[in-house]
Amino acid sequence: MSVRLGTIRGMHFQSEPHAQGKLVRCTAGALFDVVVDIRRGSPTFGQWVAETLTPENGVQLWIPPGFAHGFCSLEPNSVICYKVTSYYSAECDKGLRWDDPAIGITWPDSADPDTLSPKDRLQPLLADLPEYFSWKA
Repeated sequence: MSVRLGTIRGMHFQSEPHAQGKLVRCTAGALFDVVVDIRRGSPTFGQWVAETLTPENGVQLWIPPGFAHGFCSLEPNSVICYKVTSYYSAECDKGLRWDDPAIGITWPDSADPDTLSPKDRLQPLLADLPEYFSWKA
């Protein structure tokens, strides 16, 4: 649960051998949910997409391995629900900077950087991210 409006979480992913696919939905409140392609060589490398998730609209978002995921709460007390393809692995837990100018995510006006976790404040830029995933045509 993200209690505060504008809470930012992300951008997260897991590397091999415990890479995760994620199916996410919002069960309370509302979320601006973001996905970034981090597969080196992909025609969409570094590009992002976003969806608004609410219990009312029923939208779910599938995030395959090779994509970083994050969100911003659009209402207080927003809840995200995950189904994942692999268990959490601290060793494989990785991230990407939420406000990397090379990616240029247009976050909602309510996005509050003060809500970032200490871990999320230290994530690398895309240009500094090792090649965890590569694209295969």
